[in-house]
Amino acid sequence: MTYKVAFSFADGKTLFCAVQANEILLDGALRSGIKIPLDCREGVCATCQGRCESGQYTQDYVDDEALSASDLAERKVLTCQTRVQSDAAFYFDFDSSLCGASGPSNVQGVVSRVQLVSPSTAILHVAVGDAGKALDYLPGQYARLLVPGTEERRSYSFACAPGSSTLQFLIRLLPSGVMTDYVRDRCQVGDVIHMEAPLGAFYLRHVERPLVMVAGGTGLSAFLGMLDLIAEQGGCGHPVHLYYGVRDAADLCEIERIQAYALRIPEFRFTPVVSEPVTAWSGKTGFIAEHLEVASLMEVPFDLYLCGPPPMVESIKTWRQTQGLEHCRLYLEKFTESNS
Repeated sequence: MTYKVAFSFADGKTLFCAVQANEILLDGALRSGIKIPLDCREGVCATCQGRCESGQYTQDYVDDEALSASDLAERKVLTCQTRVQSDAAFYFDFDSSLCGASGPSNVQGVVSRVQLVSPSTAILHVAVGDAGKALDYLPGQYARLLVPGTEERRSYSFACAPGSSTLQFLIRLLPSGVMTDYVRDRCQVGDVIHMEAPLGAFYLRHVERPLVMVAGGTGLSAFLGMLDLIAEQGGCGHPVHLYYGVRDAADLCEIERIQAYALRIPEFRFTPVVSEPVTAWSGKTGFIAEHLEVASLMEVPFDLYLCGPPPMVESIKTWRQTQGLEHCRLYLEKFTESNS
């Protein structure tokens, strides 16, 4: 049996390799050209230390001077002693350059569809890979797309789960902009799209407690990828609550897709919030922080994922601190929406 393993690094790059059943993780990485720093290879020096963020594993031997009991509880591992028992993802707190890694791949795809999902948002569908081979990435990561006919690149999160031969990207449509003008005026099925991927250190970790996801605008894209994966797996064993904030109700998109998650993900909840409604809207208004359920969140530890414009992300971080919710683990991705 062979398992797919992702190695993510502090510089936001992710590398993938195949590891055989009962094979030492470090050996599998080295065989694939991923040169994890090492020294003793005996579970003593901790040079090859990482953290398992998804998947199952065992460790042969770990010296208590290398990893403490609290380290082990946080799923820290020594790759020279680790054997994976499923597909898995590991994080290393150093740059991928230390591993002699070449970084993300240059990928070529072909536009298969442009789907308008709101007056201000479109989904760009891009078919990639030879003979249906899918691009490897972690849900929540992004790609840098070269806008056809220009030398400009724009970054977009994958709006679908890994494993598909057709990628989806949620595109905000501006009055005018490099990608907007392409999608609105020139994009044709069959156009070639060049991209650099995968990128980013924001992705779904191993789920071991309730999830609160907060999306601002097209930050929703990263969560669509995460939720697609959770839905494919039949849930994650914990409640999942998605908050989705936009300026006006007309900007809300993929609502039917989001509501359908409730049929596939046990204990899934969805709360849309409109900050400055112009069109008719009877739902929640204002800012997302005003609608987060403090009382229930105080009861149990949870993981908080944020993706959206910096002001939204900072407001939620401030809310978390003000409410004394330091027991929650925070993962975030800020992005500045392009004005051109």
